[in-house]
Amino acid sequence: MTEQSPWRPTRRRLTDTLLAALAPVTACSLALGGLTTWVGAGKAGSPARVTVSKARVLLPYGDTKETAAFFDLSNAGGADDRLVKVTSSRTAGRITLSRHRSTGSGAATKADTDSAVVPAGHTLSMSPHGLDVNLRAGAGWRTGDLVPFTLHFEHSGTIEALAVVIRPG
Repeated sequence: MTEQSPWRPTRRRLTDTLLAALAPVTACSLALGGLTTWVGAGKAGSPARVTVSKARVLLPYGDTKETAAFFDLSNAGGADDRLVKVTSSRTAGRITLSRHRSTGSGAATKADTDSAVVPAGHTLSMSPHGLDVNLRAGAGWRTGDLVPFTLHFEHSGTIEALAVVIRPG
């Protein structure tokens, strides 16, 4: 039987061991530093907190009943949320979200959209040149009337808002 020599640390063995341990230690340190920064900024575990302001709906013009409503949606939370539906008891017919886009030649296109993202820490301002809510006006609307709307969000649930009827322009 051959006699084995006791294990001895050599410079090569110590270098290999150090290099093998360096990669996971560095990765963990970077991840911990990123998480510490995120928590320190107050974003960790913070759900979406959406508020609605500047709610307005345009008074239909002429013989048409088609009009649009606009809201400013602010999300003070640490997570994005999504507006998925808008309802109202004082409108006629279906209510849809739509987005207007410029074609680059002075014209624009309008397309219905299923939802709209309200980014964390930002405000989404609806306008006739971007996102809006299409609807048919209820009977007898006049400038200054208040129209109740319910905005349905993916994470924040429902938020009630009163939109004031304004003249276009």
